[in-house]
Amino acid sequence: MNVNIKSLKMRFYGAKDIDNLAQLSRLSEQERLAMKAVAQVLPFRTNNYIVEQLIDWDNIPDDPIFRLTFPHQEMLDSQDCNPMIQLLTENAPKAVLKEAANEIRRRLNPHPAGQKEYNVPTLNGQPVPGIQHKYRETVLIFPTAGQTCHAYCTFCFRWPQFVGLDDLKFATRESGIFQQYLQQHQEVSDVLLTGGDPMTMKAWQLALYIEPLLEPEFDHIQTIRIGTKSISYWPYRYVTDEDADNTLRLFEKIVQRGKHLAIMAHYEHWKELDTPVAQAAIRRIRATGAQIRTQAPLVRHINDSAETWAKMWQMQVSLGCIPYYMFVERQTGAKDYFEIPLVRGWEIYREAIQQVSGLARTVRGPVMSALPGKVAIDGVSEIGGEKVFVLSFLQGRESDWCKRPFFARFDADATWLNDLKPAFEEDKFFYENQLEEILTRKSLKD
Repeated sequence: MNVNIKSLKMRFYGAKDIDNLAQLSRLSEQERLAMKAVAQVLPFRTNNYIVEQLIDWDNIPDDPIFRLTFPHQEMLDSQDCNPMIQLLTENAPKAVLKEAANEIRRRLNPHPAGQKEYNVPTLNGQPVPGIQHKYRETVLIFPTAGQTCHAYCTFCFRWPQFVGLDDLKFATRESGIFQQYLQQHQEVSDVLLTGGDPMTMKAWQLALYIEPLLEPEFDHIQTIRIGTKSISYWPYRYVTDEDADNTLRLFEKIVQRGKHLAIMAHYEHWKELDTPVAQAAIRRIRATGAQIRTQAPLVRHINDSAETWAKMWQMQVSLGCIPYYMFVERQTGAKDYFEIPLVRGWEIYREAIQQVSGLARTVRGPVMSALPGKVAIDGVSEIGGEKVFVLSFLQGRESDWCKRPFFARFDADATWLNDLKPAFEEDKFFYENQLEEILTRKSLKD
């Protein structure tokens, strides 16, 4: 497809550019210093497309894309942020800054929901590096070359992938180890390439992971998913970049071999869909036969209104995308800055879904990707005189848990599953004993 869009060469901006980026000159010196302090702890990277085409600089600091991509002082507790500011003021050595940052990072719950302890499988008695297998049918693969992004989201629960601590990082090289694991697990139907962002890789690198899965010995793999923010943060990847056409040909090859290709696109705000190049990228991807499914967390300061979600879902459907998930912000990193009470999340979802047609009501939410599985907040009700949250599993560590309604006492301040208590004077939720057995078996096996 010929698209009349001028090519753009990517330029990255990081902490060292905060004082030099002209658009930030309207902020005070103290505000910029605080941004640099936060950027010592949590990863900060953006690019010229975001800076020049997505952010409304007349509306900072309240512009949602600015909140989404630039660090803010409130993202760290003052007890952590102020010492970092002091170290920068004193021109502390890099080693001192790094040590102080790492100390803070390890307190920010870098791997929530048991990712590192319980999701890493074994092959021949040894852990398989760079993959996770939490749900029966789906395996996550973390390609080594894809453990970065075109820009970093400030809320990202995968922030440990980007801060240089190898013991916090998932990654696998294009060896045959993950392929051997998949061959031994015929129950797996879906493979999700994730990161970071696999679409930061060149087409030939991506092919090293995908093309082996197109061979007959992997017929049990029906769907290949690619989790990516690239369509939002760098749509030129599919339009004018030097290997854009090679990437789309790889997508076509996957579809022609009889696999379903699902691009799991991350969009936090409708503004990310609103540029000509972003819409051109969507058209080109869909022309290969791939489907684009959209997902995002509900995060304070960025998309915490029903109107934002309704408009975003409507735009996605009009562009041929499938709204898929509204997630609850995970309990990691700058969660205190971004989290929203569960009841408010449910209200926003409910108000937004009422504003869209049935084609946009494919989206599930709000959903917590918690230790036992994906838990949906189905509603708030009153049963036997008790106000309760109505919950259910969309995915669980045990498949029998799925779509079994269960109830938690209503808590207006709760922001995560761990904050909730069973309703009706029950001691535990129905799944808890079995979950303990599953996690114990996993621990003993390791």
